Amino acid sequence: MLKDTATQVSIARDSGHADEAVDPVEAIAGDDAAGLLLLCDHAVADIPAEYGDLGVGGEARARHIACDIGAGPLTRSLAARLNAPALLTRFSRLLIDPNRGEDDPTLVMRISDRVVVHGNAGLDEREREHRLNAYHRPYHAAIERKIAEMTAAGCMPLILSIHSFTHSWRGNDRPWHIGILWDKDPRLAVPLIDALRAQENLEVGDNEPYIGSLAGDTMNRHGTRAGIAHALVEVRQDLITTPGGVEEWADRLAGIMEQLMTLDGLHEVVKFGSRSDV
Repeated sequence: MLKDTATQVSIARDSGHADEAVDPVEAIAGDDAAGLLLLCDHAVADIPAEYGDLGVGGEARARHIACDIGAGPLTRSLAARLNAPALLTRFSRLLIDPNRGEDDPTLVMRISDRVVVHGNAGLDEREREHRLNAYHRPYHAAIERKIAEMTAAGCMPLILSIHSFTHSWRGNDRPWHIGILWDKDPRLAVPLIDALRAQENLEVGDNEPYIGSLAGDTMNRHGTRAGIAHALVEVRQDLITTPGGVEEWADRLAGIMEQLMTLDGLHEVVKFGSRSDV
């Protein structure tokens, strides 16, 4: 019988036998004064040792339910090309999703794309709070610190968040090669969409395959609410599963961002509000 992983972890922690926590954030240094911060909310599929595999088999953990495939390598490659600071998570979204608000019901998934996450089934409030304190909150605190450091260096940063999406969903093919998600602030997102659509043979989604106005998510918290220009990039994952694919998209996005970062008004605080406001 499969044991409750959350209970096992709680017992291990109480007895002092749980593994020491690993830094939940990978920080890549760059030029703070250059004015661009890269983020990757779902960079890896790693699950801390104290949680085992959360009751999810290896084949399922290799899918998008554990991380955004290719997004981590793409973020690192962009950071190198643009000499931009970057922050990436070091834990799987199966443990806790950093791209959700603390009150979001999908913060810790019990079922993800028809896969039961057994280690989350018996999650209690104490374990939920531990995951927030050990993983979710440190990531967002790191973002806040880095934005403050970059602002102090002389330039309010843009925020570009890197994600990937599956080529099909529930049997329906997704035609887009890339999608740009945004809320009400058009300053970065709209020029980015226009620049991508100017390139040949690219199907570019405007708030596809998702909508960029989720209350409490990373862009809402650090971009929309703070009045910082931002955009979320979704690259179709089958295009960035190989090093060659990652490099191709890094070249494309880096070239565009180098041009867009000089646009007027991008490095100013302007609060446009959110479509999620009620």
